[in-house]
Amino acid sequence: MEQRVREEQMGGEEQGRARACEKCAAGYYAICTIGGMLSAGTTHLVTTPLDVLKVNMQVNPLKYYGMSSGFSTLWKEQGSSSLWKGWSAKFCGYGVQGGCKFGLYEYFKSLYPDILVDYNRTFIFFLSSASAQVFADIALCPFESVKVRVQAQPHFAKGLSDGFPKVYKTEGLAGFYRGLFPLWCRNLPFSMIMFSTFEHSVDFIYQKLVQKRKEDCSRVQQLGVTCLAGYTAGAVGTLISNPADNIVASLYNKKAENVLQAVKKIGFLNLFTRSLPVRITIVGPVVTLQWFLYDSIKVLNGLPTSGGFRRRVEEANLSA
Repeated sequence: MEQRVREEQMGGEEQGRARACEKCAAGYYAICTIGGMLSAGTTHLVTTPLDVLKVNMQVNPLKYYGMSSGFSTLWKEQGSSSLWKGWSAKFCGYGVQGGCKFGLYEYFKSLYPDILVDYNRTFIFFLSSASAQVFADIALCPFESVKVRVQAQPHFAKGLSDGFPKVYKTEGLAGFYRGLFPLWCRNLPFSMIMFSTFEHSVDFIYQKLVQKRKEDCSRVQQLGVTCLAGYTAGAVGTLISNPADNIVASLYNKKAENVLQAVKKIGFLNLFTRSLPVRITIVGPVVTLQWFLYDSIKVLNGLPTSGGFRRRVEEANLSA
């Protein structure tokens, strides 16, 4: 009888620990999702003028052939307000995408090591980021379809409020997801390279440069490591994703009917070089600022900065 009571007590304690762990994990993923939304939405909003120029350089490279001349042409022909076209779609769309991307990445990074026990860390990073990005781009795609049209077609719409109804009226639901496959082709490689590069850069910086464990560094030092690793990750990811980014702009602005036609019209070399300088100018600081804001939100909520597996955090919380 006593043994049965002890077993029931032990079972109750295990269930209590499991519930506490689930509650801790749910709160952690919620903070990551909110942090991803705020960091991604804010940083993409700030870089709207560069994004407007990038899209116009991709759609009309003969007219917008350089950064300084491109800005000058936009300013003279369409006024200063043209540099902020599509801001609402960028803020909302990339905010939603950022929430899905960062929140789901943390979730999958915690899930896959328990399922795929024999795979190395790089494969887990690749798979986790790809899984998260699939859902993030489904959420982003309708906003992106409106944004690109607003930025490259002067009389299409003013923003989301009139852009969404116009796309739906002329092209139906399919109009919002016309560029989903190219978007995946652009963002999946970028996300896989970006997250993996970030994770390995964090490890390298702590081991080779700082030569201290993350736990032994101050919060300021940890955020400094985040910024350095974030910039490295953004620069590498930009090079990989540039061809698909050009294809997305071409499809949404009806410069081509399908991916193969877009590749043929743009040219193989131009896929990698067209708008690359402006993308590097945008993406490097954007990704750095995203990681900084994201980790700052985590730190303000009592969580460690990014890098490593979620399991370590859970073990630390349970042992505390």
